[in-house]
Amino acid sequence: SLAESVSRIRAACANSGAGLPARRITVNLSPAAVPKQGSGFDLAIAIAIAAAQGLVPKARLADVVWLGELGLDGSVRPTSGTLATTLAAKTLGFKRVVVSAASYAEAAMVDGIEVVGVAHLRELLQQEWPTANHLNESAESMNSTNSTAPNGAEAPDLSDIIGQPDAIRALEVAAAGGHHLLLVGPPGAGKTLLAQRLPGILPPLSSEQAIETLALRSLTYNSSALRMSYTAPFESPHHGVSQAALIGGGTGIPRPGLASLAHNGVLFLDEAPEFSSNVLDSLRQPLESGELVISRALGTARFPASFQLVMAANPCACGQSEASGKNCQCSHLQRQRYMNRLSGPLLDRIDIRFRVSRVKALQDSEGSRTSAEVRERVLGARALAATRLSSTPWTLNARVPGVYLRKHLRPSKEATRNLDHALSAGRISMRGYDRCLRLAWTLADLSGRASPTSDDVATASILRSSDAGI
Repeated sequence: SLAESVSRIRAACANSGAGLPARRITVNLSPAAVPKQGSGFDLAIAIAIAAAQGLVPKARLADVVWLGELGLDGSVRPTSGTLATTLAAKTLGFKRVVVSAASYAEAAMVDGIEVVGVAHLRELLQQEWPTANHLNESAESMNSTNSTAPNGAEAPDLSDIIGQPDAIRALEVAAAGGHHLLLVGPPGAGKTLLAQRLPGILPPLSSEQAIETLALRSLTYNSSALRMSYTAPFESPHHGVSQAALIGGGTGIPRPGLASLAHNGVLFLDEAPEFSSNVLDSLRQPLESGELVISRALGTARFPASFQLVMAANPCACGQSEASGKNCQCSHLQRQRYMNRLSGPLLDRIDIRFRVSRVKALQDSEGSRTSAEVRERVLGARALAATRLSSTPWTLNARVPGVYLRKHLRPSKEATRNLDHALSAGRISMRGYDRCLRLAWTLADLSGRASPTSDDVATASILRSSDAGI
């Protein structure tokens, strides 16, 4: 696409009243060691040539980023990654960015940098500089706050769930502390319904988080597919997804995967044992560090990937081993092999392992808690955690390192007596011990207590235990 820019730029300049001389023109894309690809360099190359010919004052090029693809008729077309590029330009100290008129609303979401949208190369060759205000209405419409899910549909509500109060409680704990969650149960028990409602009880994204999330999407989707949303993103890939699609990469310059698109939100893996073991184990790095480092021949990219992982699994290959009235043909060894597809190191990073049973009697759902009610409790618990951790880099219990947890936030010895015995007996690992403490703090925050009690630690051990059939 970059090699083809020669023909595009010559035709675009000719159709904009700035024909290029019929001789070879050498353009230096510096630094040469950095790989380039894509059509977004067209506008910058055309303006540089026009300035060298004296058609555009060179002073106009100072502190300006030019981003756009040129059509043969001179039109300026949008390119992917406009929002991310604008954020980078602001960070690097540029004062102005010139983009396609179709990308103006996307770039204008970044404060602190002037955005100019142009529809045709001819506009940039005029004496008067295009103003940055002629497309404000479209920018405001894209910037408008909304409470919808990323795909534009309303976020599903917890009140739709019939029964399952214990499962809803586990979901609430996961949301309050930012804990990863595994749901195990027979088909039809409601595992997927529960996972889909987690974004609705998470706190709304801040403006910075919403922009950051949308910037990652701008690297994958075109401008027309982008919508500002303050609801936590929700990504649910099929179990046949490749490793590159999940964590990022691909040919050429690395691109973010679904794990990065779920940044600040939820990554849901339905039928988790059906995923490739390599795909599942590739999530171990972002679960620990909150970011993904993708190295390829053409370069290395670092993408944020701080998400909540929710996995759902049947108890066996046929899914009927825990379903009453159903005949399961799987042997004990087959069930064990099926669940062993989830590796020990991955499961050790999952805070909550909960077994979901089928609802056996139709209940009236009017008494069920709504997502708004649960979200208020989650906000209250997160506020307590943020206050307690105000002098640290962390705001969520699930992110607190074990060393800091045991040194500065260790509950009383009486509260952790049984947990200490389990560690001494080798029934849990040190990582499991730390995760139980994190869960205990979340339970204490939800109850408004200043410190976890023995009941909180016991409940945390149950949520963390292998009772889910693992």
